[in-house]
Amino acid sequence: MLGAIIGDYIGSQMEFKQERLLYREDFELITKNCRFTDDTVMTIATADAILNNKDFAVSYKDWGRKYPGAGYGGMFGNWLSQ
Repeated sequence: MLGAIIGDYIGSQMEFKQERLLYREDFELITKNCRFTDDTVMTIATADAILNNKDFAVSYKDWGRKYPGAGYGGMFGNWLSQ
């Protein structure tokens, strides 16, 4: 789980950019453009549901609503707001 969150944070700087970092080694891991995204929020929500025996939908909505600007897609963002 920690690896997924770190990867999300590091990779966020290239999300939605044309140039990808695939197969490159000459880039900074942490920059001012790094941030956690919806992937991290939903990873934590999934762990919360499993560890606390919660309904997954409830956990996703609870966590997603805490971090509304994390980058959810349109349909998922709409579902969160219902």
